Amino acid sequence: MINNTSLTRWQRTAARELDAQFVNEIIHGLNCSPFEAVVVRDKVHDIYAPLMETTDSLKPGQLRICVIAAGVAPNIPLDRAARCLVTLTLDAGDEDHAVRRQGGVIALRRHRFLRVCEEAFEQGGLLTLEAIADLFNCSVRTLVDDLCAVRRGGITPPLRSTVKDMGRAVTHRRLIVEKWLAGQEYTEIARSTYHSVASVANYVDKFKRTATLLASGFDLDTVALIARLSPSLVSAFEQLVREAKPVHHRKEELDNLISLTKKNTKSVTEDISNQRVSTQTVLREEVLLA
Repeated sequence: MINNTSLTRWQRTAARELDAQFVNEIIHGLNCSPFEAVVVRDKVHDIYAPLMETTDSLKPGQLRICVIAAGVAPNIPLDRAARCLVTLTLDAGDEDHAVRRQGGVIALRRHRFLRVCEEAFEQGGLLTLEAIADLFNCSVRTLVDDLCAVRRGGITPPLRSTVKDMGRAVTHRRLIVEKWLAGQEYTEIARSTYHSVASVANYVDKFKRTATLLASGFDLDTVALIARLSPSLVSAFEQLVREAKPVHHRKEELDNLISLTKKNTKSVTEDISNQRVSTQTVLREEVLLA
């Protein structure tokens, strides 16, 4: 049974976030209404989020640890295995709060379990159940139960054991997009994959951007650079674009988005071309007058 009887608890939790401090400063410092302050906060996130995602500094709730490198063969003893430094998100703030409000402590632990596995994998490392147990301060047996639960949902997190023994793991991001292409709604996907609705929408948005860039003729490395995604994730999305058979309304949505992107790209290209022709004409006239 999920105990959500104290609504003020979530309000106190939210009040401890940096976003709450920012909103409070806007309200009292600029004499804005709470609604205006929230709009300003969201706009700051929209504009500066790409910059914050590429910075080398740790964000609140993150930590750096050494994990076993993904390229280490399974027959290499752990004490002789190469390590790499990865950044993991232990507390994602509002995203984690939303998961806990909806599913309780167990759902939150499984959500974080999937996230840290994926983050380590994308940065060239692999976590073990023992390492995650130390990180979460829980028993390995508890994580084994969590692993069985998420596998029943169709997710195979990229642990060292699964990647080395069974081949490349199916990441939760790819599974979320597959469910979306199959016609499931965000809320339904969030429940079955232990994610918040916001994170599901974020993954689908990244897939849409990847699909439109690929349709525009960009190669995988360029798409990864423009969309600020890892090459492995772009490769997984590219494979989905080629192999997936989305339901009709999802296919129509993607086709409309790709068509609109191509139309806008063509318009920009024509404007640049016209500007170049105009500039060349002016230069020729100046030369003739001189």
